[in-house]
Amino acid sequence: MYPIIQGRRIRIAIVGCGRISKNHFGSIEKHGDQLELVAVCDVNAATLHEHTERHGVPGYARMEEMLQKEKIDLVALCTPSGLHPEQAAMAARHKVNVITEKPMATRWSDGIAMVKACDEAGVRLFVVKQNRRNATLQLLKRAVEKKRFGRIYMVNINVFWTRPQEYYDSAKWRGTWEFDGGAFMNQASHYVDLLDWLIGPIESLQAYTATLARDIQVEDTGVLNVRWRSGALGSMNVTMLTYPKNLEGSITIIGEKGTVRGGGVAVNEIQHWEFAEPDEDDEKVKDASYATTSVYGFGHPLYYDNVVKVMRGEVQPETDGREGLKSLETLIAVYLSARDGRRIALPLEY
Repeated sequence: MYPIIQGRRIRIAIVGCGRISKNHFGSIEKHGDQLELVAVCDVNAATLHEHTERHGVPGYARMEEMLQKEKIDLVALCTPSGLHPEQAAMAARHKVNVITEKPMATRWSDGIAMVKACDEAGVRLFVVKQNRRNATLQLLKRAVEKKRFGRIYMVNINVFWTRPQEYYDSAKWRGTWEFDGGAFMNQASHYVDLLDWLIGPIESLQAYTATLARDIQVEDTGVLNVRWRSGALGSMNVTMLTYPKNLEGSITIIGEKGTVRGGGVAVNEIQHWEFAEPDEDDEKVKDASYATTSVYGFGHPLYYDNVVKVMRGEVQPETDGREGLKSLETLIAVYLSARDGRRIALPLEY
């Protein structure tokens, strides 16, 4: 169904040269034997000039023009989240495969439309979930898959970060419903992803959100209670108001036969690892922890490794559009619950 690219480097372009794009430029550089950066696109003239000079490739203010003039296999969308649906559909019309940053969209219907557009055009849709590739979470995922916890009873996730007003003021789209989403959808979306990816399908959830200190449309703080179909219960606490800097991104899993806590600023440390039965992975715990000051972790190059292999026809995608919809569905349920003051059952009707 999908074309396979072999015998040459995969031609990639980046749309949006802001904060997150450096992780994509860095990943392309690391996979330079497989990927060729052929163009960049940004609406800011100064930013565009900087990146065309730095990377020695053509620059475009309009994505449509870039798609018309350049031969591109793959485009990475590093733009405001609310623009992803339209841009993904545009790429699909030009038969160009798509990588989209998180969240894939800010509306449920838009996420569905993105998957449909790429399906109908016969192109790939990849949704970046780089945290899944972090060594600590890979170990935790394997522990769950091996059923080392036995029955999981309780899960807690904390995202205690800080985003000052200057962060939101740095661009007009930040902190808006249409283009950004709040603390859950934007900053904590990779942690929302863990709810389903690690623990399993959600039965229902209930949330409260609040805008306590920042002058923005969306929430800077929220709490969430979750019941999984397995019967496990859990909670998630998110704030962008931690004083004076990012404190932790953590997950704790308490099960019948095991207890694990992954912490640090971005689940980059295994702080507690205890199971009733030993396993070869226990020896890897110490080496899995890594030092970082970045909340992004080091997963982007590893994510790109999977993208390249998928485009070569060697493996299946780790996070395609349908997989991306799972966390978007949870996010939309969070906002529906907070808005209406009620428990929301999953899956959503659509």
